Amino acid sequence: MQADHLWTNARLATMRADMPGLGIIEDAIVAVQHDRILYAGPRADAPAIDAAQTTDLAGRWVTPGLVDCHTHLVHAGDRAHEFELRLKGATYEEIARAGGGIVSTMRHTRAATGEALVCQALPRLDALLAEGVTTIEIKSGYGLTLNDEVKMLRAARALSDHRPVDVATTFLGAHAVPPEYAEDHDAYIDLVCRVMIPHVAQHRLADAVDGFCESIGFSLTQVRRVFHAAKTHGLALKLHAEQLSNLQGAALAAQCGALSADHLEHVDEPAVRAMAQAGTVAVMLPGAYYFTRDTKVPPIDLFRTHGVPMAVATDNNPGTAPLTSLLLSMNMAATLFRMSVEECLLGATRHAAQALGRLNDIGTLEAGKQADLAIWDIERPAELVYRMGFNPLHARVHRGI
Repeated sequence: MQADHLWTNARLATMRADMPGLGIIEDAIVAVQHDRILYAGPRADAPAIDAAQTTDLAGRWVTPGLVDCHTHLVHAGDRAHEFELRLKGATYEEIARAGGGIVSTMRHTRAATGEALVCQALPRLDALLAEGVTTIEIKSGYGLTLNDEVKMLRAARALSDHRPVDVATTFLGAHAVPPEYAEDHDAYIDLVCRVMIPHVAQHRLADAVDGFCESIGFSLTQVRRVFHAAKTHGLALKLHAEQLSNLQGAALAAQCGALSADHLEHVDEPAVRAMAQAGTVAVMLPGAYYFTRDTKVPPIDLFRTHGVPMAVATDNNPGTAPLTSLLLSMNMAATLFRMSVEECLLGATRHAAQALGRLNDIGTLEAGKQADLAIWDIERPAELVYRMGFNPLHARVHRGI
């Protein structure tokens, strides 16, 4: 077997579904040809491999490259002033209804050029890549006009021209009602469904469509229209659901075959059962829970009971989660939500890949998958969840390089 690169003397947490737990293999090797894994398994079972380059990892741990499956990384400006208001007692809803929140970021994003959006996003992206992230999802949703949403999606796609990373783009036109449609929310949904989604699909600017189903966002009926338009144009579905209240968004997401429903603090058991039946991933966003000082924890035990896969993501955004550490997100998921180490690590790899519809290509270490690796200076995988503010990444490999 010919390989471009062979890593020896490794310990693997493969995250494979056909292995128990984290899929741990001691005394392992990883062989890569071009951008694909040829072999990732026990050294004793490996075929003869002739490699152009060999690296001895001296017993270091290797996981799949991390996957951040829910971010709003591309935006202009910040909302530090709103953080101060919340510290003084203002709620997220109060700030949003007073003209802050998403609409505040909208104004900054509309005023920025595409090039400026890329420049502002790169430092945030670099922080995530430095922790082993190799795939990231980025949503639009701060433009809220066709041209500005397109500008955001193009900026998100352009990031992979500047850095070695895979970017999954999600159209989030149904994020908030722009001021020009303040008196007619349905007219804005008409624009999203009849103009924006067809354009985004035609020009292949997004992989999925998302919405904010909430009392300060969009109703279940409006989201259903968005989902219908997205499916008509061949786009996958995701949904911000049950973060502040229970509008039955998660149940709708499951009914429509969505890849994921995200946040889910207020989700109920019938919706969880529906998610399990549909294979819809529950994406946990503990950074937003922490930052907004929420007190309603997502029903982790219900997800476990019904076998709903749980992903963990940063939710990087300027208003409720200015977080650029997936490692810290895992720690928060463990400490605040009581997720196990195994659940957190699978949540940032295999289940996160599933939430993007990319599990056939990324998220585990096995032959045929894309050669995305994170190599760690740790003694055991639990350290990746246990530590706070400490980055033990030794090396990051994206597509074999």
